[in-house]
Amino acid sequence: MFDLSVYQGKKVWVTGHNGFKGSWLCKVLALAGARVCGYSLALPDTKNLFSLMDLSDSVVSIIGDVRDRKTLEKEFTAFAPEYVFHLAAQPLVKFSYQEPAYTYETNVMGTVNLLDCARRSSSVRSILNVTTDKVYENKEWEWGYRENEPLNGYDPYSNSKSCSELITSTYQRCFFEGKVAISTARAGNVIGGGDFALDRIIPDCIRAALEKKEIFLRNPHSIRPYQHVLEPIFAYLYIAWKQSEEMKFAGTYNIGPEQSDCISTKELAEKFCKTWGENLTYLIEKENQEAVHEASFLTLDCAKIKKVLKWKPIWNIDTAIQKTVEWVKSYQAKENIEICMEKQIFSYLESI
Repeated sequence: MFDLSVYQGKKVWVTGHNGFKGSWLCKVLALAGARVCGYSLALPDTKNLFSLMDLSDSVVSIIGDVRDRKTLEKEFTAFAPEYVFHLAAQPLVKFSYQEPAYTYETNVMGTVNLLDCARRSSSVRSILNVTTDKVYENKEWEWGYRENEPLNGYDPYSNSKSCSELITSTYQRCFFEGKVAISTARAGNVIGGGDFALDRIIPDCIRAALEKKEIFLRNPHSIRPYQHVLEPIFAYLYIAWKQSEEMKFAGTYNIGPEQSDCISTKELAEKFCKTWGENLTYLIEKENQEAVHEASFLTLDCAKIKKVLKWKPIWNIDTAIQKTVEWVKSYQAKENIEICMEKQIFSYLESI
């Protein structure tokens, strides 16, 4: 059983706190009574979840770049956190082809800068570096990747996250061994309310639904480990807490759904249309010869986290989609989305 009260009063540092995952993480930590300091780039003028929430009383929000080590170290040292969650990243595969150097600077040197701040700190007890399921050398095989498989992401984004994993491992061996618990978490594709990003299937579906247009599918047969955003968020919190209590739990963990919930983009769109209703339909786009490379098959073997931490997925893909649609329709009706989020968080917590 996981009790959020373990974070009550704890000082928690979150990089990338105003992103999609970061916003949900901050909301959960705020409900837990944690003292949260977020560090991230300024938000764009477009819609974003963090701006829609009122967390000004429970989250200190610092605008900064993880590439700027001097500012990062100054703010990190002043806050003196106990728990560190590193989510800041350039997260888009397509953009990483356009700006590979920026992607590596952010995802690689950003990790170095943060871990170096933690290395010099006397307050840090637990660190979790959030990476991705795309860190593996993808051989397009039919079974899930395990934590001991080779790392070598194909594109600049995925590869930069592979590098982030290796950096974390080196810092663990050379600087944190026996002193600070540190883990990495490789989560599958997440969906949920408040994701307004471009070039992601569920946000694309939502925009089409709200604009009463057809959904266009780019890679209908690609298989991915889709899960609701609360699945990895609670797993992150659990890992960081468990390893702070017993350092033997520190390591590398895959976080994904059951194999039965690893479905194709087409199946995901079909489930979304059915849940949304209103005669929503989709079309399969013609193959784009200039499209960037994307893996056709990618799933995770999550046996380790199940065995070592006794942690398993709670919501299946149908529930994940239902909760996403519930949030969007609440937002569409101009209802209080924080109340909707809180209901979903407590519903998830009760199911653990």
